[in-house]
Amino acid sequence: MKQFRLNRLFNPISGKCFDVAIDHGFFGESSFLQGIENIEEAIDIVVAANPDAIQLTVGQAHYLQSIKGKQKPSLVLRTDTANVYGSKLFPTSYSLVIGHAVEQAVRLDAACICVNLFRIPGAPEVTESCIRNILALLPESERYGMPLMVEPLVFKSNEVAGGYTVDGDLSKIIPLVRQAVELGADIIKADPTDNTEEYYKVVEIAGKIPVLVRGGGRATDEQILLRTQRLMAQGIAGIVYGRNIIQHPSPAAITRKLMEIVHFNDQLTKINTR
Repeated sequence: MKQFRLNRLFNPISGKCFDVAIDHGFFGESSFLQGIENIEEAIDIVVAANPDAIQLTVGQAHYLQSIKGKQKPSLVLRTDTANVYGSKLFPTSYSLVIGHAVEQAVRLDAACICVNLFRIPGAPEVTESCIRNILALLPESERYGMPLMVEPLVFKSNEVAGGYTVDGDLSKIIPLVRQAVELGADIIKADPTDNTEEYYKVVEIAGKIPVLVRGGGRATDEQILLRTQRLMAQGIAGIVYGRNIIQHPSPAAITRKLMEIVHFNDQLTKINTR
């Protein structure tokens, strides 16, 4: 049954997926709200560019699912929230899953649910919380035929890097990706590595589980387009970009260009995204 929903997530011709993440408001950080202050407008702009999926929270998914017609992007439902993104960790850090997450996803007609697997210096209790979240979600996802996307994220130290900064060390990303697979992930949403040319090793460690690569921090158009092209050439199943879309001067234009690369292996060319 999971395959039925996965069929909605991946393009039938290319077999790839471009998912735009617009779930940043879930985490209580004011800096995450840039570009999505008006969430309905942000969703409408992205929908018009026709990505394969949009990642939203339980409180905002209705803006996507209320759009009429059968051509709208599929919903990836974010199921967990955490307080680990600031410049300093709180005395008590957490990662919590919404109640009856899979049932809520079914009612919202989601194609997939998404949950984090954090590795954060100084916060081993958050990793434990994430593993407990995944272990609780897995049997329900199997029961309802709801694909489970696990997001293994390796952070740099909050104090050193300012919070929510990717540690692109391949030796740290690989074991966390493998742990996510071992825990039962149907899809992996993983960090980019410092050396893009080594990303095939992440794909390899995931085996037959498709790997989608996160966008990471805000980058220039040239950087993000070239990195996407190089990643696609190494066998990834697609991308999940958030801030590089929603904080772009022209979200629709950059989305369409990235779609060309993801689905048509487009060669990098100069484009007007202003």
